[in-house]
Amino acid sequence: MNSTNNNHLDHFKKTIYNTIALLVCGFLSFGQNQQEIQLANEYLNKGEKSKALSAFQTLAKDQQNIALIHNSYFNLMLDLNNFKQAEDYIEKLIRRDDRIAYRLDLGVLYVRSGDLSKADKYLKSIIKIQLEDIYKAKVISDYLASQNLYGYAVYSLQQARSVTKTNTLFALELATLFRQQGKRDEMVGEYLNYVTQVPSNVGYVKNLLQLLLTKLEELQSLERVLLDKVQQNQQSEIYADLIIWVNLQQKNFYNAFIQSRAYDKRFRKEQSKTLEIAQIAFNNKDYSSADKAFSYVIKEFANTENYLPAQLGLIRTREAKVKKSYPVNKDSVRYLITEYGKFCERFPENSNAHEASLNQSLLKAYFLNQLDSAIKDISKLIANPKVALPLKNQAKMELGDVYLLKEEPWEATLLYSQVEKSQRETPLGYDAKLRNAKLSYYKGDFKLAEEHLDILKQATTREIANDAMDLSMRIKENTTFDTTGLSLKQFAHIELLIYQNKMDVAQKQLQNFENGKVLVKQAEAFLYGLIDVNTLVETEGEYIWITLPQTMINKEIRDDFFWLQANLKMKQGKFDESISFLEKILAQFPDDIYADDAFFLQGDIYETLLGNKEKAKEIFREFINKFPGSVYAAEARKRYRQLRGDFADEKIVN
Repeated sequence: MNSTNNNHLDHFKKTIYNTIALLVCGFLSFGQNQQEIQLANEYLNKGEKSKALSAFQTLAKDQQNIALIHNSYFNLMLDLNNFKQAEDYIEKLIRRDDRIAYRLDLGVLYVRSGDLSKADKYLKSIIKIQLEDIYKAKVISDYLASQNLYGYAVYSLQQARSVTKTNTLFALELATLFRQQGKRDEMVGEYLNYVTQVPSNVGYVKNLLQLLLTKLEELQSLERVLLDKVQQNQQSEIYADLIIWVNLQQKNFYNAFIQSRAYDKRFRKEQSKTLEIAQIAFNNKDYSSADKAFSYVIKEFANTENYLPAQLGLIRTREAKVKKSYPVNKDSVRYLITEYGKFCERFPENSNAHEASLNQSLLKAYFLNQLDSAIKDISKLIANPKVALPLKNQAKMELGDVYLLKEEPWEATLLYSQVEKSQRETPLGYDAKLRNAKLSYYKGDFKLAEEHLDILKQATTREIANDAMDLSMRIKENTTFDTTGLSLKQFAHIELLIYQNKMDVAQKQLQNFENGKVLVKQAEAFLYGLIDVNTLVETEGEYIWITLPQTMINKEIRDDFFWLQANLKMKQGKFDESISFLEKILAQFPDDIYADDAFFLQGDIYETLLGNKEKAKEIFREFINKFPGSVYAAEARKRYRQLRGDFADEKIVN
């Protein structure tokens, strides 16, 4: 009995020992193989392909290494044009393990070896064999795409679509493949297929198309596709929405309005699409299209929630038009004030009426010089408990501006600071800080202005950050070599005069400034040795006019001077003189930051103020070539196309 038990025990021990021995050998072998694989990969990475090939050949003899070396070994053979060796290797693998990846590798080999006819027949046969499971078609497509065989990747998905008779199957995947092939129209078609399947993802598709279609001709191509789709699918809200969107991308706001009007007629939503387009056109300063769109909403949506914002939008649009017609017609301003007044009387408790009241007050202040009346009205608005907090804060800032017009800067900075403090880390708060910075700049306190501006350059909206950057650069450029800052102080003071609509005074001071004169306090003049007790000087209040010696004249400010003169002359209705100053900028400072501004403003003056369409078209065409990276580039392109008549014959779907 004991002998039998001992025999069993001995046998068990031997089994354990043998198993352990096998495991140890296996681990040792695995470890050795890992080292050899690492060495082969090092050869490959160093570009020592012959050594790498020899190492992989040895490793491939052991079946357990295949999964670890296959991709590197196979691609290396293809790179070295060892096609027969690679074919023998793949066929051997297929005999051992008939997996789809190996079969596809054989097709890749035929392509790389140049046997395209054989490759085509072989790959298509594999794809068709696997179509009993459409998701295998996706696996095959992904694999072939990873080998840059996009045509066969597309074929696989299209075959799956054909078998299932589902024309929208794998739309997003096909769109990606077409994009990788550079087939723009096919790509767009598949994105449209996708969005009709999942309408809720229309925003996602818009974002993709915005990123992918960056050229004008690409957007035009999409528009043509959409026009056909809309005509074929009159009740498709998705296509109708997208055709409006593509016009907005081209900044063709008039056509966007026409299409939105058709959209409203067809689908009649509670929220008017045309009202949305009207506001976008207004924000982009296309006041003509905005006027038409707001007017349409007023007429067609008279008894809906769209009516009041459209009514207010129309008055605001006409106000913007009046402000852009130089010199501003005061009778037109009075008419607008009356229109705002009627609106407020008709809808006294509506939030839109509060905004209308603020706009009315600002017209009185800026164009009729009725400062006390404006201050009284805005203060009343701020005190009204029914006024929404954001509008109250906006009104406080506007009231600060009116106090600045009235030459009461301390009242202005107090109001700006209140908003800045209560609206920290918000666009309104940043705007308040920017106004405080400008106030410091106007007063000649450049150090304090820069402290504000440095903060704004880091954390704010892009528009405010750009304004902060521009003002900061002006201060730095004009105080680096002019440590007294006298020229910049005079320049800032003239800017304030223009802001206060004191055009005649500003013009006189600009003439003095051009002749090297600056207006400074008497104590400051003594400090810099510009006058002594016996000097006779021209006085203006507590300030005196001083002619700066040549060594103290700041020549760096000439471009700013020309830009200010151009804008002043334009506001005075002296358009030819304005253009003359813009031409000086382009002649003397062709690489200056004002160059694109000056070039674009010339085109704008010729088109909108002088009515010289041909000259404007010529300028905008040249602008597109000279300043392709300018912030005005898209607008210049749109203006050029309008003047050329590109939009005149566009097909409208009603």
